[in-house]
Amino acid sequence: MLRVPADDHLAVTIRVLSALGAPERPAREQAAMLLEGDLRGHASHGIRRLPVLAGRIRNGVCAPGAEPELRWSTSSVLVVDGHTGLGPPVAHRAVDALLERVAETGIAVAAIRRAGHLGMLAPYVERLAAAGLCGVATTTSEALVHPWGAAPAMLGTNPIAAAVPTGGEPVVLDMATGQISRGKVLDHAQRGAPLPDGAAVDAEGRPTTDATAALDGAISPVGGPKGYALSLALELLVASLTGTALGRDVRGTLDTTDPVTKGDLLIAFDPAAFGGGTALTPFLDELRGLAPAPGSSGVQIPGDRARATRAANLADGVPVDPGTWAEVTAL
Repeated sequence: MLRVPADDHLAVTIRVLSALGAPERPAREQAAMLLEGDLRGHASHGIRRLPVLAGRIRNGVCAPGAEPELRWSTSSVLVVDGHTGLGPPVAHRAVDALLERVAETGIAVAAIRRAGHLGMLAPYVERLAAAGLCGVATTTSEALVHPWGAAPAMLGTNPIAAAVPTGGEPVVLDMATGQISRGKVLDHAQRGAPLPDGAAVDAEGRPTTDATAALDGAISPVGGPKGYALSLALELLVASLTGTALGRDVRGTLDTTDPVTKGDLLIAFDPAAFGGGTALTPFLDELRGLAPAPGSSGVQIPGDRARATRAANLADGVPVDPGTWAEVTAL
């Protein structure tokens, strides 16, 4: 992997998006989200997505300068039409609105449609946690995951993120409901590297570690039937509240030609409105202080590893695949 200074990583994306017509603020917010993906060790959400974003803009299915339309349908429900704009700028405007409203209502929800790929969900709920709020985010994606008991890809990787403020660093969950990302399957196929056991099935539904066969098959749900059930519940929840597509009708984050049809939910909770105030840090310290199990390095709290990885990559340079870096610098 190349080690790219974070400023250079950010600048390349901004230059590309600016040349394609993105105003400064949307270009910077989208660039920052691609940087976060690579900083936190998730290349599938990093700068490798830039060529697809550029293709979508060139093909007229993404409007990089679009202004989202925000409308409060009730005192606590915000309906957001992204007007096919870049995902992070739309989501950040929704978070801005939630932060303003939740002190009044105690809970505020944003239902987003027609916005591009949001990138990692953790940064959005981290913004809420930094303001002392609990946050939840979830989104749908293209059908890449097979349902438990069948072979075809019918569900998205459908991630869910949650952040809880603690007085110190927040607890931050950000996980997909698929065993592996599509980007990692592509990476393994390009390198001829085997996939982990249980990560995917081939076109006939047989478990496979062959990444090329997995590209013709499907990703497996995390946790078997439980992951499938969670993924399905999130898909139905998002689609029903945002009025967006389901299953194979979800498009627009992996291709360069289809209008975006997925949906996103962002939820903010004000603990003060619920009479909260439990001290969380002592329990978290107790967990971290437990004796490691045999063969383990000990207990980590969700968010610990991502923060450590991010700090190391800021210091040492952002890891980027050489082929990806050559492609984006050429772009």
